[in-house]
Amino acid sequence: MCRSIKTLRHADDVATDEEIRAAARQFVRKVSGFSKPTSKHEAAFEGAVDEITVASQRLLVAIAANLPHHS
Repeated sequence: MCRSIKTLRHADDVATDEEIRAAARQFVRKVSGFSKPTSKHEAAFEGAVDEITVASQRLLVAIAANLPHHS
């Protein structure tokens, strides 16, 4: 996997929307082989970033909901 993608789940630290989107962008770059897509591929590239961002946010929320809460 791409080493530049940082782990977004930490016990006491909530990832920001910007951090989640940046990780999604890095993932799409790695999978597509484009560091910057051409205009021909930009819509597909950005659509993939959007979808992965939403899926990642959903995952992190679901994990956080199932973590034990400290008092």
